[in-house]
Amino acid sequence: METMLREPTAAGTDWVAVVRELGPAFAARAGDCDARDEFVAENFAELKRSGVIAAGVPRELGGGGASHAELCAMLRALAAFCPATALTLSMHMHAVATAVWRWRKEGGPVEGLLRRIAAENLVLVTSGGSDWLPGSGRAERVEGGWRVSGRKIFASGAPAGDLLMTGAVYEDPEAGPTVLHFAVPLRDESVEILDTWRVLGMRATGSQDLRIEGFFVPEAAVSVRRPGGRWHLLYHVIVMFALPLIYSVYLGIAEAARDKAIALARKRAADPGLPYLVGEMELELTTARLAHAEMVALAAAGQPGVETTDRVAAARTLLGRAAIRAVEKAMEVAGGAAFYRAHGLERLFRDVQAARYHPIQEKAQLRMSGRLALGLGIDEPEARPAA
Repeated sequence: METMLREPTAAGTDWVAVVRELGPAFAARAGDCDARDEFVAENFAELKRSGVIAAGVPRELGGGGASHAELCAMLRALAAFCPATALTLSMHMHAVATAVWRWRKEGGPVEGLLRRIAAENLVLVTSGGSDWLPGSGRAERVEGGWRVSGRKIFASGAPAGDLLMTGAVYEDPEAGPTVLHFAVPLRDESVEILDTWRVLGMRATGSQDLRIEGFFVPEAAVSVRRPGGRWHLLYHVIVMFALPLIYSVYLGIAEAARDKAIALARKRAADPGLPYLVGEMELELTTARLAHAEMVALAAAGQPGVETTDRVAAARTLLGRAAIRAVEKAMEVAGGAAFYRAHGLERLFRDVQAARYHPIQEKAQLRMSGRLALGLGIDEPEARPAA
């Protein structure tokens, strides 16, 4: 049955209810998509029809007007049905959330983008996996703008995406390596989607590599310029909004694993060792939930900057560790049944492993927090862009 676009009510749309309505169909497709390394295309078509793609765009720009906290709750609920769909959606949502902050706080040149997302159901794809502080790719100055090339990795949602939010490095003879930020239409002839996504978990996110060759970026289309390899306000904003959204998915996975494990374990409720295992699992979930609540609160009330980045990144490490351990404990709680694909726990176990790999990864976070505690500053010495 086709789902119709949601019109917000006076009280606002209940986005958790929307994804719970869509969820059973998503869950029914999840195993096959995972087994085939197949992008969740039908799910994204449903998300578009339901208005979810534009949920984070302010109402005054034509969107759903959902708060950041509401988006986190939606992704957490969605992850219980299909983690790959939720993670892919989180990448779009964090790019939208960053644009909304720039529109509200800076008057940045993003209003047109936000209106287009609402009017055209545009899906944004990010290349954060290859475009952290150093940036990647090459930008050469040409008449009227820039000619850019590069290979971008972890482009989740590329098969359904419309715009790649990315950047390239210009070797400025005076200022040194300078990262330019811009959008690239994914259907442009200069962009090739490479079939590279063969991975342990999150197999249905379509996180393919992208090759860009000679795309022209007009001067006016560069939205941000920043020194390569150095912290910039844009990245403090990204950390503050993106990490709570992304890690909502991993909390949702851990909670789903817990529910499956408890259902399976009830058959062995008389096992005297079982309550200890369940208690350990519950403790890890409590840790994950507390860390997540800290991240969401910081996004709601914090100011982007070094202190907020440090606290959000630390909570990301705590949540990631706890979510992985909670799913491991869920496997123990369920016993041998967890090893069978039919119960879905082994897929959740594989999917939650991806929590290790999003910036700021654990060792980088620990080093950053340690440097700050020692008064050494957040920027690493001699940071250089990737080749």
